[in-house]
Amino acid sequence: MLESRIHSRSAARQVRAVDFDEKKIDAIFASLNQCLQPGAAVGISIDGRPVYRKGFGLASMELPVILSPSIRMRIYSTTKHFACLAYLLLCEESRARLDDPIGKYIPELHPVAHPVTMRQLMGHTGGLRDAHEILWHFSGMGRATTSAELLSFYRDFEDVNFAPGSNWSYNNGGYVLLTEAIERITGRSLEQVLRERIFEPVGMNDTLLRRFDTDFVPNSATMHMTDSKGQYNRSYMGAATAGEGGIVSTVDDMLRWLAHLDSPTVGSASTWASMKTPQTLTNGTSTGYGLGLLLGQYRGVETLYHPGGGFGANSQMLKVPSAGLDIVILVNRHDVSAVTLSEGILDSCLTALEAVEDEPDRRIGTGTFHSQRTSRVLQLFDKDGQQFVSIDGTEVPFKSDRDGVLRPAPAFQYMRWELRLMGDPEQPDSVRSRDFGNADEFVRVQCSGKADTQAILGQYRSAATQTDATIREADGGVQLITAGRFGSMLYPLAPIGDGIWKTLPVEPSFLGGILTFESQSSGFRLNTLRTRALPFRRIH
Repeated sequence: MLESRIHSRSAARQVRAVDFDEKKIDAIFASLNQCLQPGAAVGISIDGRPVYRKGFGLASMELPVILSPSIRMRIYSTTKHFACLAYLLLCEESRARLDDPIGKYIPELHPVAHPVTMRQLMGHTGGLRDAHEILWHFSGMGRATTSAELLSFYRDFEDVNFAPGSNWSYNNGGYVLLTEAIERITGRSLEQVLRERIFEPVGMNDTLLRRFDTDFVPNSATMHMTDSKGQYNRSYMGAATAGEGGIVSTVDDMLRWLAHLDSPTVGSASTWASMKTPQTLTNGTSTGYGLGLLLGQYRGVETLYHPGGGFGANSQMLKVPSAGLDIVILVNRHDVSAVTLSEGILDSCLTALEAVEDEPDRRIGTGTFHSQRTSRVLQLFDKDGQQFVSIDGTEVPFKSDRDGVLRPAPAFQYMRWELRLMGDPEQPDSVRSRDFGNADEFVRVQCSGKADTQAILGQYRSAATQTDATIREADGGVQLITAGRFGSMLYPLAPIGDGIWKTLPVEPSFLGGILTFESQSSGFRLNTLRTRALPFRRIH
């Protein structure tokens, strides 16, 4: 058993001990320690020294090769802070500035995007539509859409989710713009910039940017997606991913990177201070998100981290600065969470954690609620005895505190929502919310059970996204068919309130949304978790 106690560098930082037991860590990964299915690779360092490096499960279900800490795997959105660092290195050289507007570098963007700053794009406070989100929902994921094609959306987006700096919404599209800005400033591809400016100087020789999952890269694990029947398949995200999530790396390289963060040689002290400083909204609320890095707490311990997730793989990169503890987990299957596994490691290794308080014995709220001001929709429901909330079609577990305030479960702590149920807690009349400090009220809506299907049938168009939508009767129900810029999608629809329809699950299952129809069905507004009130006008 190895113990390490790190002395605090400041009086405000609490000293904590690490109690490392290899057998306890093995137990966390016991269910993945097999040779029939994909699994995970994991690394743990204490004081910058690796103390645990193991792989569990197959690198590919087609080959008898076990995962290892030296095999390449997708890190998805953990990529983001590398892209931010690349831009900040240009700021150090006075080739760019943190608060430059994106229009300075990409002048062909729609004027609505021009004033959004690079800081806001990197901190997810820019308020622009998310090109990836629009692509996925309306065109699907099968086509190999390039970064340039994703960028083309921003010539036409004529409205925004919210005013820049006024709210926070995770936005992969902002990093499409960041990638393009870096490439125009340097005259080089992001692949070259990351390799020459970051990976090679740190010694991350197995790390690279791979935009398309269909590209062959040596020493790479296969990603394994699951379908609705729980069976594995090789489904890939068609769109290119660059600064938003394109890096493949190894556990060993990522441990080397986390050790580098303790005393960086790439990036100045002011650069790293900027990256680790949470953004503050115009309403004074801290987002908890710096520049490509999340700052949070786990049972009273401060953490610095960024997970990543996508088709067939997910990752977690996490530091506990006060304990000198670094954790990297790379997973090559869709049905296992690297974030959950990392929490098990924290529980095992950290002493003096705050006790896990039992959730108060409160009744679970149910019902559908609509905001007249924003057209957003919440659904409260019971799932396996736990309070869940569907936010514009995306399901998130919530927990209640002793004052009855509902907040997202710890794994979703980056979503700074607070919900208060007004009236009967099981059948509230309304829900008062604070979304990153922005107040809203959702009023209960009823579904009469006799939805006016005929009134909504027809053809609609979103000019800004160049999407045609058809609502028709088929297969005994109602369907929404979208013809987007690069493909199409089909969604079954179900009424959840008068004039409010929900898209039913399709593959991939995270594509959820709510359609709120206007009077006389002259059009509807679409809300998803990352798209706010996108208007569609009736054309037939």
